[in-house]
Amino acid sequence: MTDAQAISDHWGKGDVYSRILDAMETAGLDPTSVTVEQLAPVDHFHARSFPATVELADVLPIKEGDRLVDIGCGLGGPARYLAKRFKCHVDGIDITAPFVDAANKLSVLVGMEDAVKCQHGDGQKLPYQGETFDGGYTQHVTMNVPDRDVFFGEAFRVLKPGAFFALTEHGLGELGDPHHPVPWSEDGTGAYLMRPSDTVAALKKAGFADIEVRDTGERYLQGYKRAIDLAEKGEVPAFGTHILLGDLTPQIVRNAARNIEERRTHPVQIVCFKPG
Repeated sequence: MTDAQAISDHWGKGDVYSRILDAMETAGLDPTSVTVEQLAPVDHFHARSFPATVELADVLPIKEGDRLVDIGCGLGGPARYLAKRFKCHVDGIDITAPFVDAANKLSVLVGMEDAVKCQHGDGQKLPYQGETFDGGYTQHVTMNVPDRDVFFGEAFRVLKPGAFFALTEHGLGELGDPHHPVPWSEDGTGAYLMRPSDTVAALKKAGFADIEVRDTGERYLQGYKRAIDLAEKGEVPAFGTHILLGDLTPQIVRNAARNIEERRTHPVQIVCFKPG
């Protein structure tokens, strides 16, 4: 099995869309009238889910009519949110084929198939022409990217001069390797964490400038602690990302919090620009 396939299988196998529909039924959501907002607890399948997407969107200079690229689009939740909020178009790409299939079906479900289009592919080899996009972003994807230089170089290539590039990730902390399992890896396989300073260096090497780094560790820690508290009270919602993380969800969430507390991971949000 290739490393790419192993990473893909870690995130999603089988009929992901049907699992989401089943969870919707359990939660009392009607697929024929479901909204982007109602899908948010599941389709923002990254750390801190929908709130993290909103926080990132709040600082991005997106204009109506822009064309964006979502590298590692997952289930398409962030792409649909941005497309609806800013009246823009988003092209998504993801290495996990069942996620891409679900993403496109979910876009049809909420009537956004013209604004958001996702395809199966690798962020280290983007299938787009150079200088195509007005902006790009990647949310909690880079922890599984083996060649950060190639990944950032591809992002730089497909962006127009002056375009923004944003990313959120769990960087490597100061005090050793993370405890596993974590959201991006059960045992360390397919994980390629870098210290935030090294990520910044890689972005500069790719050509990006005006790089701003925001430490988001405390926000993520509090989010994980809230999830742990709900689980301990038996109040886990029927519709949430745990339906995709599976049986390891409690341990994954506890480790994610512990790793931040022990400074084994260092969550950051980074926004930078391709020089005009």
